[in-house]
Amino acid sequence: MAHIQLKNISKSFGNHTALTGLNLEIADGEFFVLLGETGAGKTTTLRMVAGLEKPTEGQVFIDGVDVADWGAAERDVALVLQQYSLYPRYTVRENLEFPLKPKIRRLPDAEIKDRVARAAKTLRIEHLLDRKTDRLSGGEMQRVSIGRAIVRKPRVFLMDEPLSALDAKLREALRTELKNLQIQLGATFLFVTHDQIEAMSMGDKVGVLNHGRIVQTGTPHEIYNNPRDTYVASFVGSPPMNLIDGRLVDNRAVMAPMNFELPLTKTAAATEGRPLVFGIRPEDVYLESGAPVEARVHDVENHGVEKILTLRVGDTTLRATVPARTDVAIEQSVRFAWNADKVVLFDKGSGVSLRHAS
Repeated sequence: MAHIQLKNISKSFGNHTALTGLNLEIADGEFFVLLGETGAGKTTTLRMVAGLEKPTEGQVFIDGVDVADWGAAERDVALVLQQYSLYPRYTVRENLEFPLKPKIRRLPDAEIKDRVARAAKTLRIEHLLDRKTDRLSGGEMQRVSIGRAIVRKPRVFLMDEPLSALDAKLREALRTELKNLQIQLGATFLFVTHDQIEAMSMGDKVGVLNHGRIVQTGTPHEIYNNPRDTYVASFVGSPPMNLIDGRLVDNRAVMAPMNFELPLTKTAAATEGRPLVFGIRPEDVYLESGAPVEARVHDVENHGVEKILTLRVGDTTLRATVPARTDVAIEQSVRFAWNADKVVLFDKGSGVSLRHAS
């Protein structure tokens, strides 16, 4: 497998700058997810590792070797795309055999047969081997695409939103299968997505990309619980973190536009009075009679195991995740509090978390 490092990568297409000063390190055998909105530079980064794009500046290392002058074939990476790159007139078996039959170094027939059988078994597509690929469902086609990557036994798997064209239930099933596959193969995966549920459920590490820059890298737990700035806080999490403007006065959070106060755990005196943004996850906001703040229920989303409430205080709204048994109606008056230990403070000007600012 392979260790990947991108050092100070910048990439421009004419007047458009896709990546700026990007540094990224992916450990050998790691499932690394690059998460970002459309246009953040995810696919460009992936193509850089694949050797399909050359950086304007910076270096790409695979196992400590600068691969700037290596073509895609020499890098020994496998690319799985959102669009299934299959030959429609071939059977599944022929599609899986195809990467193993290059004119230069064709493998022995017994080895080809063995690799195809193993990939088919791993992906549970043995019953499809003699079927033409134009007769397959979307999920089956994506499994065959992944199979074509597996048979080659590449050093790195590069996956560009491979699940986004599938329906929700199938996406969920394939998320689990891909993660299990990566563990089974012990392979290095670079997986690109705009879907933060995919990122959080699959990644050993997640890199959040915003406008061509990596804003934070860490485990899903670190990124969720300790976001570096308000962008990461609002992008990661479903529903996202509540972000409320205010100031600290005598260790209490005073929300200026919402005119309410909530207690905080002890914070540095240096933050007293300065404009802040208070971040709190919806699951850390709870309803309780006698709680300090009154709100109106603006909206109720029933998710089966839980309800997501939108609460209105003055002109501002915030979300709270409550147990499904909670009996609430729209426009009902409720009282709420927050878990003071879970509040994240961000600088209003820069948007950076005070924990990361030092």
